[in-house]
Amino acid sequence: MSKKKPQIVENLLITDIAAEGVAVGRSENFVIFVAGVIPGDVVNVMLTRRRKNYSESKLLEIVTPSPDRVEPFCKHFQKCGGCKWQMLPYEKQLYYKQKQVSDQISRIGGISDVPINNILGADNTKFYRNKLEYTFSDRRWFDSADVEVNKESRDAEGLGFHVQGMFDRVIDIEKCWLQREPSNEIRNELREFTRRDGYNYYNCRSHEGIMRNLMVRTSTIGETMAVVVFAKNDKQLINALMEHIDSKFPDLTSLQYVVNEKFNDTIYDLDVVCWKGRDFIYEDLDGLKFKINAKSFFQTNTEQTLRLYRKAVEYAEVGADEIVYDLYTGTGTIANFVARHCKKVVGIESVPEAIADARINSETNGITNTSFFVGDMKDVLTEQFIVKNGRPDTVILDPPRAGVHENVLTVIKKVSPRKIVYVSCNPATQARDIAILSDMYKVTAIQPVDMFPHTHHVENVIQLRVKA
Repeated sequence: MSKKKPQIVENLLITDIAAEGVAVGRSENFVIFVAGVIPGDVVNVMLTRRRKNYSESKLLEIVTPSPDRVEPFCKHFQKCGGCKWQMLPYEKQLYYKQKQVSDQISRIGGISDVPINNILGADNTKFYRNKLEYTFSDRRWFDSADVEVNKESRDAEGLGFHVQGMFDRVIDIEKCWLQREPSNEIRNELREFTRRDGYNYYNCRSHEGIMRNLMVRTSTIGETMAVVVFAKNDKQLINALMEHIDSKFPDLTSLQYVVNEKFNDTIYDLDVVCWKGRDFIYEDLDGLKFKINAKSFFQTNTEQTLRLYRKAVEYAEVGADEIVYDLYTGTGTIANFVARHCKKVVGIESVPEAIADARINSETNGITNTSFFVGDMKDVLTEQFIVKNGRPDTVILDPPRAGVHENVLTVIKKVSPRKIVYVSCNPATQARDIAILSDMYKVTAIQPVDMFPHTHHVENVIQLRVKA
């Protein structure tokens, strides 16, 4: 039986960008989703997953580039899974992020009568991340430019980022524009040393090789942490490599390593060995000092995090006698921000390491009116808990992308705080949750914030007040 011939659509005009940054075109009122293009492009595509009214597609070629297109600044663009919007001017990126918030808040949340403030764009659209994690692989990703590479040599290895959707292939990165130096310098030096001195790179299928991962964390006050992850506890090789990094980068604030012999990459259940310096670095946000260790949870764009948290505190409008609940508190950054303005802050988070950091951050800053609790939100936030810790005047929500559990929303409605500030990295689930709260709460302010330039991701802060 012959296979059905794939359908080709030619000269498709891209007119918009939908959720998750995928572009949209229409052919005879049939919606076609295309990745890797922008509005104004005219393209040829092959339809893949077809449905009644729409289809996903594979880009075959760009027939006519959009007049809005700009030249990507990174040589790894489109190979690497990040920074997918480099070909889109930054002002256009902000436009489509704002539109994403508006569409989802109105369509899913049912809110159309509240003006959305102009998105807070980033002053720095390059080198804005404070944390990057690189992966070693004994077989890197090859493209047409690599035809001369001897795939049995060490030139076939890679140190960089995973290819999107491929857990066993890595793009060998020469320069990443996401994190300031010495991030690129450390990675490139480590590549040169390990290839020269016989350190085998990890194979995630056979679990052979010693070099596994590299994490670099930086702060706006000039501190840097490097953490090397080894797949075997070979003391001789570990000591030689750590001594080499120390000699090349003597000004590192923190130099650490981890031995990970497991089949997954997480280090949160493993010991981190401090080779030199402190086992943490400091970050400063509006005069508050935050200790960040190898396992800490911390927003990765420090400058925009500051703007995000300032807006959250502004929307909280807390008074000196108020009790604030900071749900999904993470390392307590928002909680410690708000604590300076109110009577008491109660933070709840499911990750024990994050709560340990939150308590340390309060102690470091001399903040005594915070209390932090660890556990699943829907299990911790009970009527008994509220009786013991006080009924909140304001609730701040900063959940993961999946949003707030419906049981938690039910408890919040029972407690009925006067104000809710909802910080979200996913406007779609935020809008869903706001719709659930809409019988008791009215949206009174909306502020998008761009935390990740050159990507489709957008943060959003919403203020809600209990209805009279």
